[in-house]
Amino acid sequence: MPVRRSLLAAALGTAALLGATAASAAAAPGEYITVDPTGRIAADGTVTLSGTYRCTGATGPAFIGSSVSQGTVRQQGIGGSSARCDGVEHRWQNSGKPYGQTLRPGAARVQATVVELRPSGIVPLPVFHAQTDRDITLVQG
Repeated sequence: MPVRRSLLAAALGTAALLGATAASAAAAPGEYITVDPTGRIAADGTVTLSGTYRCTGATGPAFIGSSVSQGTVRQQGIGGSSARCDGVEHRWQNSGKPYGQTLRPGAARVQATVVELRPSGIVPLPVFHAQTDRDITLVQG
């Protein structure tokens, strides 16, 4: 399982880095991702974010990536999960511990993205299906 998470994290990180230069399509009509207004911080510092998404037409593996920032804490990746781009609305939930940072209950900013790694020669290219930014409240629990 740790290897699988590492591969997923590497794929999402690569997709984010390549996103500025990759051929990424605008969201198709009806594609979206939402973020719930409340996120949770566990006693051990693990942050859980959630929401809904809808995407269509993926020909490669698709993922939900999320990150959070708060005050002086810059964007911190919070987990990653698989996405099904079948045109139906689905729930998503990502959990993770911010690296070297501590988040506290209160206002925060979340970015969530549906990204597909579309086959293209030797290296798959990221195609962004939907992205959103939202102010949320982090609560203990």
